[in-house]
Amino acid sequence: MSALETFEPVVGPKGILTDPNDIAPYAVDWRSAYQATPVAVLKPATAEEVAEVVRRAAEQETPIVPAGGRTGLCGGAVALANGPPSIVLSMERMNKIRDVDARDFSIVAEAGCVVQNVQQAASDAGRLFPIQWGAQGTAQIGGMLSTNSGGIRTLRWGNARELVLGLEVVLPDGRILDDLRRVRKDNSGYALRHLFIGGEGTLGVITAAALRLQPEIKRAETAFVAVPSPDAALSLYGRMMESGAELIAFELCGLHTMQTAERFGADLKMPIPLNSPWFVMVEISAAHASVPLREMMEETLGAAMEAGEVTDAALAESEAQRLGIWKIREDYPECSRMAGPMAATDTAVPVSAVPEFLNRAISKSQERWPDGRIAAIGHAGDGNIHFGLQAPEGWQDDRQSWIEKTDGFETLVNEIAVSLGGSFSAEHGIGQSKRHAMQAHKDPIALDVMRELKAALDPKDLMNPGKVFP
Repeated sequence: MSALETFEPVVGPKGILTDPNDIAPYAVDWRSAYQATPVAVLKPATAEEVAEVVRRAAEQETPIVPAGGRTGLCGGAVALANGPPSIVLSMERMNKIRDVDARDFSIVAEAGCVVQNVQQAASDAGRLFPIQWGAQGTAQIGGMLSTNSGGIRTLRWGNARELVLGLEVVLPDGRILDDLRRVRKDNSGYALRHLFIGGEGTLGVITAAALRLQPEIKRAETAFVAVPSPDAALSLYGRMMESGAELIAFELCGLHTMQTAERFGADLKMPIPLNSPWFVMVEISAAHASVPLREMMEETLGAAMEAGEVTDAALAESEAQRLGIWKIREDYPECSRMAGPMAATDTAVPVSAVPEFLNRAISKSQERWPDGRIAAIGHAGDGNIHFGLQAPEGWQDDRQSWIEKTDGFETLVNEIAVSLGGSFSAEHGIGQSKRHAMQAHKDPIALDVMRELKAALDPKDLMNPGKVFP
């Protein structure tokens, strides 16, 4: 029996892919920036099967690359090109909702559950799983936690990390760490779950999670707003935070990003004319239907208009219009791919530093690459701005040519963010694409501690090798 054949008795014939055509989707990342063909794709259906696969892989010293919905943007779920022969461990068959407890405001979901299905299960119980971003219909819970995903509601409920009560994890030696307890207070030693949230599969494989739920949103008001500048947007943000309502989303969008969505989006309709350099999508909500959200929104926007912070605004008049506004934001990433190659970043700064960050990044970028189109969009309410430089209209060369032409762009933007007390990786993780940034910007002592943890848990470096560490 070959080394590869030893896995089939564990996962069964339906749980192993070896044909190149079947493996192909697991051999490339969403952006097509990283490609590497694994020797096989394994699809275990239980935590015990995951544990046995990991144990046998450890015995054979075969690297494992955990994969979820494969919507990541940093190449974290793709095997390392020119690296050792690896196995992709897909969690898609581990897709059961194990428990929903409405009274406890919690849900236990396996790692392969699609995020949107977890949201629906919570809703069916009269609760809310609040994380939200464009890939939620494909992304899986395991990947969401392994990259500590954020999204448009981070300003209210935090990143994925803040929504986790406990985890079930298969360690690199095949042992199962059962830490699925749902207690809110537990000071019995290290909070081990935080090692694996954001760990990108380098310390173990998340197989299930106990997650926090929130009261269901009973009422929401959403507006699409034109603002003259990021500074005006920040002033509006302050007003919304003080409005008396729960501010759950505050997205800042540059003109080019909205023009791109309008041009390439299917069935997208802009609520107002695109006659401003900047726009904001804002949403407030309440867990009780009697809260006067409409009045709060109108009063706050009215005061902002009088102060010159808002030049135009449209409030959603129906649920369909509300969803239409958010569809613009959710569809933009795909629209941007149609608009041409882009050099992209994933930075975060303190909320108060967003205007300064954008002013400096725009000025320096236009100075060095005047033909590039500024694509700035992001979660201004939590300081996470996705700042990109898109190839000029009519660019004929491939993506790699634009990346080469804009060499130094990512470094420039990262340096500005870090100088303002920010981060070069806000919500997408490190994967393969940001290892150089880890070397340049991560505290050396922090890197030392991370390496020591990695060596302690995975001394043979078999868990997602070539990721995160420079």
